[in-house]
Amino acid sequence: MEETLKPFWSGLQEHRFLLFRCNDCGAWYWPAAYCKNHRNKPFMGSLSWQEASGRGKVISFNITRVAMRPAFKDDVPYVYALIKLNEGPIISSNIVGCDPEDVTIDMPVLVLYRDIPEIGMTLPYFEPVA
Repeated sequence: MEETLKPFWSGLQEHRFLLFRCNDCGAWYWPAAYCKNHRNKPFMGSLSWQEASGRGKVISFNITRVAMRPAFKDDVPYVYALIKLNEGPIISSNIVGCDPEDVTIDMPVLVLYRDIPEIGMTLPYFEPVA
């Protein structure tokens, strides 16, 4: 795991959704990056990991109906989407908790934490907001 992203993955394990945020102007980033709005302090000193809402909306998606490998045949169909977070950054993930055919552009979604004990990680999925 890349050192810069460890706080993101650790936050997920605690069921917290962290994004990189500029301490000077408040701009949010995913993945971790330097602030594009002004000069930055060295060694990412202008930015820190802060808790975000975990809310957003679907801006693009596809429905995968054919498993790429036989081991994944039970996982289809599934929705892979680009989600514009309320804070501004775009993240990709799966949409769960609804029929794939019900996913729409601009659908509001909320992060859902999936603990995967076999690999010792928590993954962020998104589900429709009721």
